[in-house]
Amino acid sequence: MSRAFEPPPGRQVFTKTFEPQPSDIDENGHVNNVVYLGWAQEIAIAHWKSRADPADQDAFAWIALRHEVDYRRALVLGETASGRTWVAQAAEGPRFERYVRIDAPDGPMSAQVRTVWVLVEKTTGRPRRVPAHMVEMFS
Repeated sequence: MSRAFEPPPGRQVFTKTFEPQPSDIDENGHVNNVVYLGWAQEIAIAHWKSRADPADQDAFAWIALRHEVDYRRALVLGETASGRTWVAQAAEGPRFERYVRIDAPDGPMSAQVRTVWVLVEKTTGRPRRVPAHMVEMFS
């Protein structure tokens, strides 16, 4: 199991809360694993939309390439989770790593997700090197 993710000092962090719905609960009585992945995507998109210039949002999209999820503490109906996300210090061509940590209301980590996203041009669907100004807006 990976150690818990923490943003590097000075890194810009985006936050969002999540409240499990009855449809999120599986037969074991807690939030289903795939729901955490949906939350990771939801917070990533919200972060992008909160920071990106409208022209960039019109021209580009992010496509998930890889997800790695660690689960630690189950969430149940009635709990409100706190999500935090931040990106790596630098992009690698069209790829940008993103980290998401979802914490239980009593503090312990419920799940964490390391994702790799690829920037694509909407008009062509082709990957595009992440411009420096996009790296800076997430720093």
